[in-house]
Amino acid sequence: MIFDFNFGLAAVLLPLLLVLAASSLRVLREYQRGVVFQLGRFWKVKGPGLVLVIPGIQQMVRVDLRVVTMDVPPQDVISRDNVSVKVNAVVFFRVVDPQRAIIQVQDYLRATSELAQTTLRVVLGKHELDEMLAERERLNLDVQQILDAQTDAWGIKVTNVEIKHIDLNETMIRAIARQAEAERERRAKVIHAEGEKQASAALLEAARMLAQQPEAMQLRYLQTMTQVAGDRASTVVLPLPLDLLGSLMGRQPAAPAPEAGVATPARDG
Repeated sequence: MIFDFNFGLAAVLLPLLLVLAASSLRVLREYQRGVVFQLGRFWKVKGPGLVLVIPGIQQMVRVDLRVVTMDVPPQDVISRDNVSVKVNAVVFFRVVDPQRAIIQVQDYLRATSELAQTTLRVVLGKHELDEMLAERERLNLDVQQILDAQTDAWGIKVTNVEIKHIDLNETMIRAIARQAEAERERRAKVIHAEGEKQASAALLEAARMLAQQPEAMQLRYLQTMTQVAGDRASTVVLPLPLDLLGSLMGRQPAAPAPEAGVATPARDG
């Protein structure tokens, strides 16, 4: 009778022990860790691999250690020069301390997202629009450093922050286009003036060299005539030096002056 009772009890307890043992086993992957609580108090962090958790006494929370890519929704930002823009970004972070990520904050994913939105508005609001457009790498670094410092208490490491897009209204886009066009025109005028300056300096130096030898000026004149004659043109312009004209005009005989005491005959009127 006692043997039958023990056999029946063993037949009942053995399946229960097998079910209990099967429910106590957990398998954690390489990128997972398990935060184990024993009777409501933190016990240890386990994993990866096969983990034993006693049902009813211990509870385990899985934590993923891989990098999380979080998209920050478009934020309305007013720059320091009072320009309203919409900015969205992406945040890359990962959990480095599973214990603090579970104990110190209720939902570290949501908390990080809300903090990223606030930090993005605050940081970009301290800069002008031109800085947002031209110095995006520096702004990314500023936002990343602030987020990393504030999430360090949660056991989270913010590895990178990238501003994806800055939306402007049509009026501001046209104003920026006009500004860019004016800047291009200014550069073109400066380059043209610099070219004229260099050309005038070269011409002055050439004039000084030609002035030292008059024969060189004559040879240059003949070379220019050869180039003009070789072109297919119906009109040929022959430049004549002013000094040559002066010499020709100086050789003309002057009119004889009237002698003293001789009366000039008057014309019949």
